Amino acid sequence: MSTTQTASHTGTASTFEKRQLGNSDLHITTIGYGAWAIGGGNWEFAWGAQDDDESVKTIERAIDSGINWIDTAAIYGLGHSEEIVARALKNIGSKPYVFTKCSMRWNDDRQIYRSLTAASVQEELENSLRRLNVDTIDLYQIHWPNPETEIEEGWETMAKLQQQGKVRYIGVSNFNVEQMKRAQKIAPITSLQPPYSLLNRNIEPEILPFCQQNNIGVINYSPMVSGLLSGKMTAERIQSLPADDWRKRSPNFNEPKLSRNLKLVEILREIGNSRGVEPGVVATAWTLRHPAITAAIVGARRPDQIDGVLPSAAFRLTDQEAERLESFLRSNP
Repeated sequence: MSTTQTASHTGTASTFEKRQLGNSDLHITTIGYGAWAIGGGNWEFAWGAQDDDESVKTIERAIDSGINWIDTAAIYGLGHSEEIVARALKNIGSKPYVFTKCSMRWNDDRQIYRSLTAASVQEELENSLRRLNVDTIDLYQIHWPNPETEIEEGWETMAKLQQQGKVRYIGVSNFNVEQMKRAQKIAPITSLQPPYSLLNRNIEPEILPFCQQNNIGVINYSPMVSGLLSGKMTAERIQSLPADDWRKRSPNFNEPKLSRNLKLVEILREIGNSRGVEPGVVATAWTLRHPAITAAIVGARRPDQIDGVLPSAAFRLTDQEAERLESFLRSNP
């Protein structure tokens, strides 16, 4: 559950709305900076090549604008995203919270594998601390509940790392209710990080109510469905995405779903145009309407993209606008 600290309609640094993340004492802005895409190209879930200097400027713009947390993971760019976050942190006066994740690893030939053994989680943490150049990680998360047989061993290790002071809080990502219950028997869960958007509502019936009942904060990823609902994506642009951009393989970016999804973007655009914001702001604000959602992760690869998404932190959909979106989704399942 989230408690609101301050309210804002201006989107300036001092007045961004902040909400308490689950059982922690972290008060986070309703949008956070997602560092997946800045991992760069040449790995299995890449978004194509990325200019590192541009990434650093983008992070700086996000934090200077008032966003107070960054979400990354060891696997993004196979360590590279964490290194870029560290570069940006050097130049930033007011230090944001840094969240990262473990469980997805890679070997020398860049092939990804999964591990939640005690030794692996411990080693991943030390590597992340080194790459991020910090003494403590504010929120350390299990990225995926894989291998599922190792959930207990992994979560026990996470709890030990918290007791040792190497991480302040521990959370999970992509877990279902049954997997969270298994973890809870060992130690409390501060947060869940699931995908949630107008096009992916799987967590609504069971997972979100469970998080509310158990005071587990929820920070959702892909509120704009990896850029699809940003308003910048067209069928032509998707065709010309680089070969190593994982989105080329995603069902949402291909027919038969693509045409329906782009029609939804046009409704988001109409709502946004009437109120002076981009379609992606409307899509992100829609996720923040749910009372179980603490905050949403927004990715950006250039500083101007930050400027475009910042209004999401203060934008509120009217009931009429929300119903218009629901109506479209009902008639175009």
